[in-house]
Amino acid sequence: MRHQMRAEYGPAGASAGVVTWHIVRDEDTVAMCGRELDGTGARQDASLWTTDPDHNCHTCGALFLRESPYLPGEHPE
Repeated sequence: MRHQMRAEYGPAGASAGVVTWHIVRDEDTVAMCGRELDGTGARQDASLWTTDPDHNCHTCGALFLRESPYLPGEHPE
């Protein structure tokens, strides 16, 4: 299993920028917090989670940090 970040956009869509970054497992479009995300939205590697913490879903982050230490190959060395 591999985690990635997926963008959540506001009412104005992608042109207004990312409102919140969520964590998903593999290619899923349902975030770890349960929010359904647009499958065509921006994605980035979960290792970038600390890059812009003000735009990250707190619930996804807490679940990701609890789960990821137990998954081999999840974090770059």
